[in-house]
Amino acid sequence: MAHNLLKGKKGIIFGALDEKSIAWRTALRCVEEGAEIVLTNAPIALRMGEINKLAETCKAPVIPADVTNMDDLTNLFNKSMEHFGGKIDFVLHSVAMGMNIRKGRSYMDLDYDFNHKTFDISAISLHRVLQTAYKLDALNEWASVIALSYIAAQRVFPDYGEMADAKALLESIARSFGYHYGTHKKVRINTISQSPVKTTAGGGVKGFDGFMAYAENMSPLGNATADECANYAVALFSDLTKMVTMQNLFHDGGFSFTGVSQGVINQMEK
Repeated sequence: MAHNLLKGKKGIIFGALDEKSIAWRTALRCVEEGAEIVLTNAPIALRMGEINKLAETCKAPVIPADVTNMDDLTNLFNKSMEHFGGKIDFVLHSVAMGMNIRKGRSYMDLDYDFNHKTFDISAISLHRVLQTAYKLDALNEWASVIALSYIAAQRVFPDYGEMADAKALLESIARSFGYHYGTHKKVRINTISQSPVKTTAGGGVKGFDGFMAYAENMSPLGNATADECANYAVALFSDLTKMVTMQNLFHDGGFSFTGVSQGVINQMEK
């Protein structure tokens, strides 16, 4: 059900790959709530994914951008403002790549060139996006920026590997830049620590099905879906949450504050 929560707002959605992705579901919900959007992803992801189908549905242009390339990001924001005829009201950063995980290397045997690339793509890219927007004065006052995180930034999940470090850095950047951008222009920056969702990217983590089953059993409300995460993002993009910034917001059915559930106890006692 639409409530026009984003009527008149303009936004950029990073990272929509296919129908499973949170960015894809968020793009659909933003448009349903009255927003106009620009879609972006790395050129290789645009070739691999199905973003043109989403672009047609959302009546949105697709502007390629490598999040590790400052020239690409400058072009993205300039062309987006040209398309919108003005500044931008919200940004979703849904970008991550665990290079060592993809190559099958454990946390105790990292290739540090891969590790640097993981940090650059998965975390430092948020700083690049925000710095580009800041220098171009591309965001309106009270604009909202969200980056997607995971509770492995605070707790150990052995097979999540280097991505746990990347998510911790991502959350730190959101806090630090959130202070400066908030002071400068009332722009608010938050991270959503989402339940595990079986996206194309998430499915590449070893033991991911076990992650999901464990989280489902531990969470009083069960796992939050990609569509429910999209709804939460819409709320954070809207004017109803104007005073929320620099927060890591757990959207996980209560998993983050549950020590152990009765369901998990019952399984262990079998």
